Amino acid sequence: MRSLVLVLGDQLDSASSAFDGFDAKQDAVWMAEVAEESTHVWSSKPRIAMFLAAMRHFRASCEQAGRKVHYTALDDRGNTGTLRSELIRAVRRLKPTSLVITEPGDFRVASALESAAEELGIPLDVRTDRHFFATRDDFRQHALGRKQLRQEFYYRELRRRHCVLVDEEGEPEGGQWNFDHDNRGAFGKGGPGKVPPPVRFVPDALTRDVLALVEKRFAKHPGDLSAFDWPVTPAEARHALDDFVAHRLADFGLYQDAMWTEQPWLYHSRLSAAMNLKLLNPREVVAAAEQAWRAKRVPLASAEGFIRQILGWREYVRGVYWHFMPGYLERNALKAHEALPAFYWDGRTDMACLRDSLGQTLRYGYAHHIQRLMVTGLYALMLGVDPNHVRAWFLAVYVDAVEWVELPNTLGMSQYADGGVMASKPYVATGKYIQRMSNYCSGCRFDPTKAVGDKACPFTTLYWDFLQRHEKVLAANQRMALQVKNVARLTPTERAAIQAQATALRQRGGQPAPAAAGQELALRDGAGDAFA
Repeated sequence: MRSLVLVLGDQLDSASSAFDGFDAKQDAVWMAEVAEESTHVWSSKPRIAMFLAAMRHFRASCEQAGRKVHYTALDDRGNTGTLRSELIRAVRRLKPTSLVITEPGDFRVASALESAAEELGIPLDVRTDRHFFATRDDFRQHALGRKQLRQEFYYRELRRRHCVLVDEEGEPEGGQWNFDHDNRGAFGKGGPGKVPPPVRFVPDALTRDVLALVEKRFAKHPGDLSAFDWPVTPAEARHALDDFVAHRLADFGLYQDAMWTEQPWLYHSRLSAAMNLKLLNPREVVAAAEQAWRAKRVPLASAEGFIRQILGWREYVRGVYWHFMPGYLERNALKAHEALPAFYWDGRTDMACLRDSLGQTLRYGYAHHIQRLMVTGLYALMLGVDPNHVRAWFLAVYVDAVEWVELPNTLGMSQYADGGVMASKPYVATGKYIQRMSNYCSGCRFDPTKAVGDKACPFTTLYWDFLQRHEKVLAANQRMALQVKNVARLTPTERAAIQAQATALRQRGGQPAPAAAGQELALRDGAGDAFA
């Protein structure tokens, strides 16, 4: 055998650089399902199933195309359980003269495979990942000499380079680069109304086998497979894209930050998992959104808002990941060391926003970006949870979670653990933000305007506590000036009351005190209750 082409679970692209020059007479494909990839974090059942189902369908498509595939299934006898050991075992059996791979997206996996190749004494040809608009070196060049990195500037650079939503002079369509201010609409009391549901993909026989395997092999892992309907092939992913553009993109821009009880999808695309496993090329996605605007089928603010998620944030976080790894993983700028609340794994809490967001996360392996940033992520940040615990949870529970995208978004954007690399300030807010952007508070026993007392919203309590704990650090951040000024107005009595209530929350593992009998009659106007 000449070359063994290594294909990882998030590299399911038959046109990837690893296949350049592939000769079916001399080369073969290697793939392996290993327990380590489901257990290095306590992966949810939907996430495990998504990867395995997509991998098995990719194997079938390779074989149909005449490519020989050496495939180790999870339950194969002799499976050693790690990518490194399985690769060593395969090379010793097949005796290829070289290994070929497209750049792995995960630093841990890349290191393991490089180590295996070195031990075997076999050349490893690592090729550029063409899936992305920009290369790792492109980002390094962008970052060179900059004191501060910001997504917006990289986004504009890529827009111009790839001629996306720009005119003939390279200037932004509509006269502005970013329509973020038009992307913050809430539904109001009437709610979203009837939202066109995303297309569902009923599991075929291959996927059903995977679901049965996951239920048996990972029975104690979190999550639910009864509603599994994710696209697991390129054809299904393209169908999902077409469905989104036709039925939900037009309203995505205005309502992308909105939340509503038991409405997990709203106007979102559900394409992130397909893109992150390489079932769907981001160029197709961006082109489809831009074409919809040029055909006057969607507003510019919606097309731009969606494209910004892909050409802006997705490319940017990949650049940040590879620019700062491996040390990025250990950053903890706010010195947070609390444990992750146990209810993040089962959704059992009286806080309606967390109960709903966690419930749909565990059922579907999905929550949209504001639920992640301003509900589950926000609570962990203000509670003071160790960012590595938060990172591991996000990586475990979401079907679209791969480390290069999850780590900067979680550790940097959500938890501010990188000290401002990803975000110019900590994204913190009281419960009133959640009240404004959702209907969660209407079904909750807590009052988002109160920081202290029996009905105090834990988000509001922890917001004021967070500002107090980090007051000196935050005072140096110009974007936090108003918030720091507000906390400075608290009296010593108010500060002490807030701190006491926050401490009690931490002592209960982040859970609020149970509702007391006759609570409504026992409420008092304690110090600090009115703070929003």
